[in-house]
Amino acid sequence: MVALEQLKRAMSSAVNMDAETFNLSLPYWKLKEYKKGEFYNEYHNVCKHLGFIIHGVFRIYRADDQTNEEKNMLFFSKHQFVASYTSFLSQKPCNYYTASMDVSMVLYIHIDHLNKLYQESHQWERFGRYIAENAFHQLMANTEGFLFKTAEQRYLDMMEKHPDIFNAVPVYHLASYLGIQAPSLSRIRKRMAGK
Repeated sequence: MVALEQLKRAMSSAVNMDAETFNLSLPYWKLKEYKKGEFYNEYHNVCKHLGFIIHGVFRIYRADDQTNEEKNMLFFSKHQFVASYTSFLSQKPCNYYTASMDVSMVLYIHIDHLNKLYQESHQWERFGRYIAENAFHQLMANTEGFLFKTAEQRYLDMMEKHPDIFNAVPVYHLASYLGIQAPSLSRIRKRMAGK
């Protein structure tokens, strides 16, 4: 299966996992297609699965209780791992929604199977540490971005992480993620195109 080969390459790159160790996980991965707008994980649900995106884009967001305005926190795109990380790592209910922005394909594995693999293999244990460290890094990068970077710098960071994002995500969602209004994002894009 092509999707499993993509995942195997990603695991090898992330934690130098060898083929034999990766093969321990083969019975556990499932493939699922998500429709546009379909939830990977919902508010107040416990996130039980770690996904690897074959194609598509997901966003993590929260809706304001008073205004229902949605605030985008993270995007995940092709060949990235997706989860509501705080919920996934703690196995407590999630405070956010994770939804597909486009027709997306994901290979996913249940937390119980991952825990079994962690016990069977140091390489899988290292992968678990990688996932936790990656979640922490994303959180810190976003926080530092809002504290110390301009909207233009945050835009460039977003484009580096998700080069095809404009094909799948409306501008107003990207502006929300960057903490600016849509017209400001349009001006940034025009400036960048002119450079």
